[in-house]
Amino acid sequence: MTSFQRAIWIFGAAIVFAACSRAPSTPPTPEAAEQTRTLTAYGEVEGFVADNGAHVWRGVPFAASTAGDNRWRAPRPPQPWSGVRPAQEFGERCPQYTNAFSAAEGFEPGLIIGSEDCLFLDVYAKPSAAKSPVMVWIHGGGNVWGTSKHYDASALVMNENVVVVAVQYRLGPLGWFAHDALRESAETEEDKGANFGTLDLIAALKWVRENVENFGGDPENVTVFGESAGGQNVATLLASPLAAGLFQKAIIQSGLLDSVSIEEASGVVGDEENAAQTIVERLGVDTAEGLRALSVETFFMAYDGAETGAVDMPKIISDGVVLPETPLREAFRSRDTFNAVPTISGVNRDEMKLFYLLDPRYVRTFFGTLITPRDQDLYDAASEYASRIWRVRSVDDLGAKLKEADHGDYYAYRFDWDEGGRFLIMDLGSLLGAGHAVEIPFIFNRFQLLGAADRILFHKKTSESRERLSRNMGRYWASFARTGTPEFTGAPSPWPAYNSAAGGVRLLRFDSDSDGGISVLEGVDSIALIAQDLAADSRLETDAERCLIAAALIEWVESAGEAVAGKLSCPAVTAASAG
Repeated sequence: MTSFQRAIWIFGAAIVFAACSRAPSTPPTPEAAEQTRTLTAYGEVEGFVADNGAHVWRGVPFAASTAGDNRWRAPRPPQPWSGVRPAQEFGERCPQYTNAFSAAEGFEPGLIIGSEDCLFLDVYAKPSAAKSPVMVWIHGGGNVWGTSKHYDASALVMNENVVVVAVQYRLGPLGWFAHDALRESAETEEDKGANFGTLDLIAALKWVRENVENFGGDPENVTVFGESAGGQNVATLLASPLAAGLFQKAIIQSGLLDSVSIEEASGVVGDEENAAQTIVERLGVDTAEGLRALSVETFFMAYDGAETGAVDMPKIISDGVVLPETPLREAFRSRDTFNAVPTISGVNRDEMKLFYLLDPRYVRTFFGTLITPRDQDLYDAASEYASRIWRVRSVDDLGAKLKEADHGDYYAYRFDWDEGGRFLIMDLGSLLGAGHAVEIPFIFNRFQLLGAADRILFHKKTSESRERLSRNMGRYWASFARTGTPEFTGAPSPWPAYNSAAGGVRLLRFDSDSDGGISVLEGVDSIALIAQDLAADSRLETDAERCLIAAALIEWVESAGEAVAGKLSCPAVTAASAG
């Protein structure tokens, strides 16, 4: 499977029509509110009051700049300040390539933006909050793109009386990089790792433990939650011994559980694209001092694809320091190092429709903007089976490993809402459906996802049913954060634990009332079942179509180091179809 960054490029290109050539406007800086003055371990901060009454603090530093000698080291504490630090504006994002989504902020795709002084967090709280559950949000973006400013939790905190902390972390090769020269220059044991972005998240959780009570939160009741790469990062926190005791619950939204070995990331073995040794050789610099002296631009431009910004950058690394040396997926079996807390993991029913949106094998594009499937049945089948693979790898496989290790309560879900609107011949309901990331606005009770195209995706006819679904999803998430069990009075459906059914499993399905509402799904999925269904799928007219889908599934799963060709090879599918 291609990276999430590439998917953003693809989908962003598809929705450019909705921008209508309007120049983005810069919102005014909110007015400081004295009632938000709050003391942290490093000094006093003053935020503002949002339109709905939430207290908000933006751009609060939880670590020092990662530039210069701090590059590729564990985060250091921020410098204390005197006086009151304004906290009405977001902190600078971490260095990254822009993509089509960045156009909403006035950036052309392919630019290098951001600052190494980027380890900031934003806090959202209800004015009356006291010892409220804390939810720490980790943004997605393939661990190469994103910023906390894209997520406004003011509605969630006012609705559910929780405190939300949205954090930033180093991205791309500044966040994940493995080279001997850096390990040899380590000043601490943590510096010897290769997952610097993960270390940033751990530092943010330590900040929460030390400071969040002053913002109305309970430092002993912390839930980490994130989507896509953010969900994967939640998985790394569950697996990291360095994060032990820093959180009490975890929610993984559409997160993958993949990693590469430190040898692969370094380039010692394997064929990892843009491995660290390859980059060092291209730069002609092989000392820690020399690498830290490079500008961000020079370093980023050493990566294949840098000219367009479509760069395949480092992945989560099993470095033996921040994470166990075993693959991330296997860490969930550990009884010694795994941070066993109540966990939710879920997927969207049509995850892969986001990724297939401009795949010329499946769609046609008119006027550079309007997209329709070449064959609706083939498009739906291809995305369905790939999305089911996502579920198997992120929900069912995870559930089996957690049960095997007796790691306690585990809940799972599937998000099915697919009522996006139409624009001329382009129907987002069928083209995007319940695609990747579509659940985020429902959790935050803020229907903003695609910029100007939101008025098409979230059209007026669905506003009432969307609001009901959104408020209920927020309640489930918040009740889990509060007690470790996703239950609340008046819930439209109980949410049973994943392995609660005798001889089977259960997930909670989220959808609008008109499409079945919130209800319980039963049954486990597997690669074997997917192969069986693909072979018998009456929507597919030829073996060539089946093989096209099977090849994509094999490429995705085997790229993560799992051999599945024996279960899902094209010949096997073809033979099953003939039989």
